[in-house]
Amino acid sequence: MARPLITLTTDFGLSDHFVGSIKGVILNLNPEADIIDISHEVRSHDILDGAFTIAQAYRFFPNHTIHVVVVDPGVGSQRRPILVAAGIYRFICPDNGVLSFIMAREEHEVRHITSDYYFLSPVSNTFHARDIFAPIAGWLSRGVELAKFGDPITDYVRFAVPRPKAVNEKTVKGVVLKVDRFGNAITNITAQDVPLLFEQNPPPFRITAGKGEITKINQFYAQTAPGDLFAIVGSSGYLELAANRGAAAKLLGLDRGAEVGVFFD
Repeated sequence: MARPLITLTTDFGLSDHFVGSIKGVILNLNPEADIIDISHEVRSHDILDGAFTIAQAYRFFPNHTIHVVVVDPGVGSQRRPILVAAGIYRFICPDNGVLSFIMAREEHEVRHITSDYYFLSPVSNTFHARDIFAPIAGWLSRGVELAKFGDPITDYVRFAVPRPKAVNEKTVKGVVLKVDRFGNAITNITAQDVPLLFEQNPPPFRITAGKGEITKINQFYAQTAPGDLFAIVGSSGYLELAANRGAAAKLLGLDRGAEVGVFFD
């Protein structure tokens, strides 16, 4: 049988002991588990960034992968730990909306994790990733049934995924969801939202964002001269504002949350 697979997505970074401790707890419970890091560089305390990150990665893993997602500014408060069955995957995370993108896409069932038999003891008020989420992942990877961890709930937290708005037939407005490490500004606008951009002979258009505007659509990054600004549909499926070998977000002076407008003449 295949070894159980557990992924980790956190805002912990790699300079402290946090990630290593989580892995130690999991492996102590199930030495056969394979642990994969998706990212530990989610913006600190940024639930939306965590939600976007796990939504981009989870579906590329094998069936029955367990995804542990910890961006948890409410650790130690009354926020609940939850276990989510979504499609062919399992997710363990705080009940703070960090799975909102996935919940909008997948049929899912949510359980409030209440069975402290499976927790480490004592449970730290500041490190539930180690003392609750990691041991639940370990036990789940050993085949413990979902029902043993807690009962289903329907009042779990989720936020509305930001959607672009068609102002009129010639104008669509959206926002920047994320600026990646290359300086590409990933918007919430898809090709389906602006189909005119992708016709064989698109009408004149301009994309405004920050302190500049873009009038080019590329199929790949090196299709234009170094430093030139353009838009492209990236691997996320969203329209990105990019610059060949440059940081579009810096050139345009924008960050996550900035408004983006697509205008057709």
